[in-house]
Amino acid sequence: MANSQSTDENKAFGWAANDKSGVLSPFHFSRSRENGDNDVTVKILFCGVCHSDLHTIKNDWGFSHYPIIPGHEIVGIATKVGKNVTKFKEGDRVGVGVIVGSCQSCESCNQDLENYCPQLVYTYNSSSFDGTRNQGGYSDKIVVDQRFVLSFPDGLPSDAGAPLLCAGITVYSPMKYYGMTEEKGKHLGVSGLGGLGHIAVKIGKAFGLKVTVISRSSEKESEAIDRLGADSFLVTTDSQKMKDAIGTMDFVLDTVSAEHSLLPLFSLLKVNGKLVALGLPEKPLELPVFPLVLGRKMVGGSQIGGMKETQEMLDFCAKHNIVADIELIKMSDINSAMDRLAKSDVRYRFVIDVANSFSSA
Repeated sequence: MANSQSTDENKAFGWAANDKSGVLSPFHFSRSRENGDNDVTVKILFCGVCHSDLHTIKNDWGFSHYPIIPGHEIVGIATKVGKNVTKFKEGDRVGVGVIVGSCQSCESCNQDLENYCPQLVYTYNSSSFDGTRNQGGYSDKIVVDQRFVLSFPDGLPSDAGAPLLCAGITVYSPMKYYGMTEEKGKHLGVSGLGGLGHIAVKIGKAFGLKVTVISRSSEKESEAIDRLGADSFLVTTDSQKMKDAIGTMDFVLDTVSAEHSLLPLFSLLKVNGKLVALGLPEKPLELPVFPLVLGRKMVGGSQIGGMKETQEMLDFCAKHNIVADIELIKMSDINSAMDRLAKSDVRYRFVIDVANSFSSA
């Protein structure tokens, strides 16, 4: 009887891609991880649609293993907790982000930087330490070690708050690490106004930064300034305005995931300025060395954040009423949403209403 009950508890349902076409379709599977002593079982309510989901289901980066259920911006309700779980109880609203495991003993893990652990386990398109495949949040439930579960603050809505679990921490962490928050009034350029960029504007303003959006066209200028709160808008194809902006910025967050030139961004930086890459283009970008050397400028990178910092980010966003601008969709709309995402046709993040999609089905 116990084995039968365990098998039923492991049954799960989601939408998976089965090949590099990236087409997602209904998929019955088993969550081979049972709720252990340190685990939290989560009923998924909402899941954000990240650009990396699109890259992964199409194998753009070359390391996809099918079938894949994407999704790492998960908000839900804890439905079961193991006997050693102290941080959560049944009924709590919780979040699960990009990672669900690490060695928990290396230097990075001991510094609360699990996201840089050499044995990092991603929420999907990965294997757990026992070899079982992990599937993501485009599904009805997930089982996660309590260390990688986040408390979702009361002030954050579940739907518009979900993208913070990837996009939010992706821009928050470099702001902290690269010193952008140490002095109010510093000038931050945000290159690309998409899922990452629009949240970077909001968080940057909450930290007291002067924020300029850098974009290829003026299409989003009014909403960047009037709705998102940016101080100014710089169009890279306007040669005179680009010339006027040379050497005016302390930092640039480059959120663009398409191929692009870094040289114009370097020119915007002051001496000692820092360019931080967050987007993940399919092909390597050319790194111009002359502006780095002659201006004592720095180029760096950053990927999400550790669990402690991610919780800090969620609490910060709740305090400052920061959420993503979203378009809420049903699971049945996911393939058309992916087509639109590939064309950057979303303001600014799709979020799947998972629970209602499956209950209505």
